[in-house]
Amino acid sequence: MIAIVDGGSTKCDWVILENSGKTHLKTTTLGFNPNIINPDFIVKEIDRNQELFFLKNHIEKVFFYGSGCGTPDNAKKVENEFVKAFPQADISIKEDMTAAAYAAYNGKPAIVCILGTGSNSCFFDGEKIRVDLPSLGFLIGDEGSGSALGKHLLRRFFMKKLPSDLEQDFRATYNLTIEDAIHNMYHNPRANAYLGEFNKFIAERKKHPYFQNMVFDELKNFLDYQVLPYPEAGEIEINFIGYIAFIYEDILRSAAAELNLKIGKVVQKPIESLVDYHLKYILN
Repeated sequence: MIAIVDGGSTKCDWVILENSGKTHLKTTTLGFNPNIINPDFIVKEIDRNQELFFLKNHIEKVFFYGSGCGTPDNAKKVENEFVKAFPQADISIKEDMTAAAYAAYNGKPAIVCILGTGSNSCFFDGEKIRVDLPSLGFLIGDEGSGSALGKHLLRRFFMKKLPSDLEQDFRATYNLTIEDAIHNMYHNPRANAYLGEFNKFIAERKKHPYFQNMVFDELKNFLDYQVLPYPEAGEIEINFIGYIAFIYEDILRSAAAELNLKIGKVVQKPIESLVDYHLKYILN
């Protein structure tokens, strides 16, 4: 059996294929970003999933694409844990940007972007991935992401910048104190996911003019930092992967149009397209 895993910071989507290529299992676990978790969490989380636990000795190959796995040191940490979890399998660990490039590939070169809990970008010509810009994480990077939008919302709430209707809604929804917010931001190993959870409040009210402007500005900020520096920008399509790109697609396209950029494919969850790419280009 073959495991293909799209690993975000918040959660991992798993597809287990039989050797014939037929799907045997689809499941999810929590995310395995080595920048925000202790690596020994990985084996525990896999073993907590009973479906994966009972298949672990039957899986012969694992393709894991994970956020935070773009450096050799982090990739090795994750690989070491997957070797423990799947003792009979050959393990391949690559960064989530590779999964996005594969999932968004439509037969021609494109700039590919991730807009989920975090954010990133690359250029993919169908064979090679070129990353011109570093991923700086949620503290000083991740423009346009769920964690960035959550950060904007919290800052504006506590600094009394929200319109009165949104401030009242937020207070009633979360009953959040500054002490609780600071504790979760500075003492939570999944602080980026914590911030990203506040995006639900924005998404449910995305037609509000205040949030329309806030999201537009942050997505334009992403394009400025993560897309415009590519020399191909403006000449080829930009494909997007991730929940944030999907739910704010109309705002994203408006921000891109203002910068004379062309948006192509927008995919919410890459796992199905990622499996298709493997069946077509890798497993064959």
